[in-house]
Amino acid sequence: MIKAAPAKKIPPSNPLEDLAVRLAPDMKSVNALILERMVSEVPLIPQLAGYLIAAGGKRIRPLMTLASTRLFDEKTDRPFRLAAAVEFIHTATLLHDDVVDESDQRRGQASANALFGNQSSVLVGDFLFSKSFELMVEDGSIDVLGILSKASAIIAEGEVLQLSIQNALDTNINQYLQVIAAKTAALFAAACEIGPVITGQSPEIRQSLRDYGHHVGMAFQIADDVLDYQSSAAELGKSIGDDFKEGKMTAPVIYAIEAAKAVDDKEFWVRTFEQKDVTQDDLEHAQNLIRGSGADQKTLDLAQKHTQLARNALNCLPESDLKNTLLDLALFALNRKS
Repeated sequence: MIKAAPAKKIPPSNPLEDLAVRLAPDMKSVNALILERMVSEVPLIPQLAGYLIAAGGKRIRPLMTLASTRLFDEKTDRPFRLAAAVEFIHTATLLHDDVVDESDQRRGQASANALFGNQSSVLVGDFLFSKSFELMVEDGSIDVLGILSKASAIIAEGEVLQLSIQNALDTNINQYLQVIAAKTAALFAAACEIGPVITGQSPEIRQSLRDYGHHVGMAFQIADDVLDYQSSAAELGKSIGDDFKEGKMTAPVIYAIEAAKAVDDKEFWVRTFEQKDVTQDDLEHAQNLIRGSGADQKTLDLAQKHTQLARNALNCLPESDLKNTLLDLALFALNRKS
């Protein structure tokens, strides 16, 4: 009798899924901690926090905390608390961001502030920040406490800076990069620096992983800002046009404004951003201007630079499957479609 060949396992479709599968046992411990630390005698706190945490999300920041540790130590359980702390910081910033941006959608469903109100969202965000610092203190590393507390302050600065340049057509690309370096890349960098710190690696290795996280975070955010103006993203189920409606000065808009020559094009950006007079067809016109000026490709070229810098940052590490997954993750940040 001829035996049937064993079924081949289908590999994950992207390196983020690969990372999630590889680190699944660790993430199970992290998720258990997250649920445990969300408990409160005030019912609204776990209800609201749990709503956002359970709403999806790729858990990329805690995964990077785990990965940056497993590169050097396959057994220690120290990253569990710290990965949970990183996720709490991230979730708290989302709660606060949605209030500031007056968002009514998050990950394809009603935002927490739309359901529970702005006041509750802000206060539960504060609760999660506090819980994150409890977890850091329990770990006992002053270095880690310094890394994550500094990142938290930088994130807040980035939010304020973004608010100050919102709807401002004279915003330049350096200001935009300063915003996303603070709002997005700072926590990516911190998450990746934790591993080499708690496993006792050299300052050079620590800086390399920090640089990797920074540039991956930059690439993810820049590419995401392009997706917000691409109709193909909507076809894949991703919400588009949020940045346009909120008047956020992202790279595609900045480059399109710089390239605008026709009076009508300049007047369009003034009306929609400065005067905040947006009609139903304006998003499509903005997409056409961005695409026609090459602003979308110029933005992707910028993301590509950060992708390459992220990959270069890992040159000092010995070869391993986990390193290769992290290298692929940098490419995924650039090439993902949703």
